[in-house]
Amino acid sequence: MAVPVVDPSLNPVSDTVEAEAPTRRPRRWPARSDVLAIGAYVLLGVLVCLHYWVDVNNRVSSHLPTDHSWFEWLFSHGAYSMLHLENPLFSTRQNAPDGVNMMANTSLLGVTLPLAPLTWLLGPQVVYALYLGGALAATAGTSYWMLSRHLVRSRAAAFVGGAFLGFAPGIVHHANGQPNFVSNFLLPLIVVRVFRLTEPGRWRRNGLMLGLLVAYQIFINEEMLLLTALACLVIVIAYAIMRPRAAWQRAGAFGAGLGVGGGLALLLTAYPIWYQFNGPQSYRGLQGGVFHSWGEDLAAFVTFPRDTIAGDEAVEATIGLTEQNTWFGWPLALLTVVALALLVRRSLIARILAVLVVVFSVASLGPEIRLNGELTGIAGPWSYIPADLPLVEMMMPTRLTLVTAAALGVLLALAWDTLGNRRSPIPAPRAGEPVAAAGHRPRWQRGIGYAAISLAVLPLIPTPLPAEPVDPPPAFITSGAWRPYVPKGRTLVPVPIPSNVHGLSTLRWSALTQHEFPIPAGYFIGPNQDGDGVFGAPNRPTSTLIYRTMDAGELPELTDENRRQAEEDLRFWRASVVVLGAHPKEAVLRDLMTALLGEPQRTADVWLWNVRDRV
Repeated sequence: MAVPVVDPSLNPVSDTVEAEAPTRRPRRWPARSDVLAIGAYVLLGVLVCLHYWVDVNNRVSSHLPTDHSWFEWLFSHGAYSMLHLENPLFSTRQNAPDGVNMMANTSLLGVTLPLAPLTWLLGPQVVYALYLGGALAATAGTSYWMLSRHLVRSRAAAFVGGAFLGFAPGIVHHANGQPNFVSNFLLPLIVVRVFRLTEPGRWRRNGLMLGLLVAYQIFINEEMLLLTALACLVIVIAYAIMRPRAAWQRAGAFGAGLGVGGGLALLLTAYPIWYQFNGPQSYRGLQGGVFHSWGEDLAAFVTFPRDTIAGDEAVEATIGLTEQNTWFGWPLALLTVVALALLVRRSLIARILAVLVVVFSVASLGPEIRLNGELTGIAGPWSYIPADLPLVEMMMPTRLTLVTAAALGVLLALAWDTLGNRRSPIPAPRAGEPVAAAGHRPRWQRGIGYAAISLAVLPLIPTPLPAEPVDPPPAFITSGAWRPYVPKGRTLVPVPIPSNVHGLSTLRWSALTQHEFPIPAGYFIGPNQDGDGVFGAPNRPTSTLIYRTMDAGELPELTDENRRQAEEDLRFWRASVVVLGAHPKEAVLRDLMTALLGEPQRTADVWLWNVRDRV
C-alpha cells in the first residue's frame, strides 16, 4: 500500500518526498486514532492534577503555594473585570490604592477573560484546577496535530511526540503553580503558520492568521512567545545555510507574509504593550537582574525530574537551585545523542533539531557553569551579556532549555516515525543525482528502536503534583459579613498584610471572594521608589512591623512613633476595617494590633478593628 505524500510546501524543512502512489480515500477528522490520542492526553491532565481534586477548594501547590494563589487571584481578576466592565490591564483590587499593572505581570488575560463565566459559576479554585489539566492536554493535542499533519506519517509517532511536548518534565514542573507556562497550545499552531508563509499565493492569508495567533499569545505568555520566536529564527537561519537555493526561492513569500503577520499583531497589541512599559505601576526591569544568574546545571540534563515516576525529591537538595526545565534523565539524554547520530546525515529535520538542541542548551548555562549544584568558575555564555540589557535582564537562562525540550519532542516523533517506515531512510537525492534504492529494515531493528524510545520516555511519565491543605477564609469573609464595614472607596486590611512571603492565606481572601473588596499590598511585581521592578509593594512601617513580629513570635517594644506610623499607613491604605482571622501566629498578631489600634471587636470568627472614623 502506498504511503501518503508529505507536502513539502506545508513543511519547507522536509527532506524527503515519498513516491507517487494511488490516491487513498480522504480520512475523516477526527479519526479514531485522533480521538484516542486526545482522550489519553485528557486523562494524563487529570492525573497530574489529581491531588488538587481530593479537596479542590482547600488545596494549593506545596511547591509554589504563592504562585498558585496568585493565579487563583488572576482568574478572579478576569471575572471581576468582565462583570464590572473595567479595564483588565489594571487592577486596584490589590495593592490599594496604587494598584497593579496587569500587563506588566503574568496576567493570563487571554484565558481569564474568556473563562470569566465559569469563574462566576464555579469559583477560581475549581477553574484553576480545570484549566491547569486542560492546558496540558490542549498543548499535547495541538502538538499531536502539528506532528501528524505536517511532520510524520505515523499517528503513533505523533502521539509520542505530542505527549512529550505537552507533558515534558519542564512543563510539568511549571504546572506547580505556574499555569502560564503550560498554556502552550497556540505555539504549535504558530510554528506551523510561520512555515506555511512560504506557500505560493497564500502569504496574505497565512500572514493574517499568524498575526492573530501571535496577538492572542501575547495575552497568555509573552516569554514563551519570545522563546518560540527565537527558535523559529534559528530554524530559518539553519535552513538558509543548509538549503540556500530553496531558501532564496521562498524568501519573497516568507518575508511578505511575515510583514503582514507582524503588522497585524502590532496593530492589535500596540496599546497593551505600551501600557505594559509606560502605564501606571510599570517598571524598567527586575531589581538587580535577579534571574540573570539562573543558569542550567550540567547535571540536570541527565537527572530524573521530581514529579515523574522515576523522580526523587531528594535530588533537589543538590541541583535544585533553578527550575527543572531540562531534567530529562540519562536514558533520554543518551537516546537523543544516538538518534541524532543516526538521523542527522539522512534528515534535514534532524539536522535542524540538532542545531536547536546545541544552541539553546549551551545558551541556557548562564553566566557561570554549574555542575552538581556547585559553581565551577568557568565563564558561561551569559557572562558576556550585560545584566541590565533591556528585556534580557528579565529572562532566566535556564528557560531557554524549554526550546531544547520542544526539539526533543519532535525528535522522538521523527525517530518513531522512521522506525515505522518499512523502508530504511535514505538521503533525498539532490538535483542530477540518481535515486538510490531503499533497503528494507529488519523487524528486530524496529523492535530495538521502539524499546529504546519507550524505555527513555516511560520514566518521565508524570505523577500527581504535590499539594498541601490551606485554611479556608473566615466565615466573616465568605458570608459577606464584612460588607457593613467596608464602604465604597475604602479597603479591608487583612492581617498579616498580603505579600510574596507573608500573608498567603489573606491574599486568597480577595481571590475567593472574586475581588469584592480591595486590599493593600499583595503578591505581584511593581516598581520601587527608583522605578525598578520588585516583588510586592514596598513595605510600609506597619507591614514591616507585622512581618517582624510574626518571624520573632513575640511582641516587640512599641513606641508612640509606631502608633503614629500605623495611623498614617492605614490612612494611606484608605482602610475601613482591619481583620485578623485564624492564623498560626494569631495570638501575637492580636496583641500587636491591639497595642497599635486598641481593643478589637470579636465578630463571627475574626478579630476586627473598625478604623473607618479614625483615618
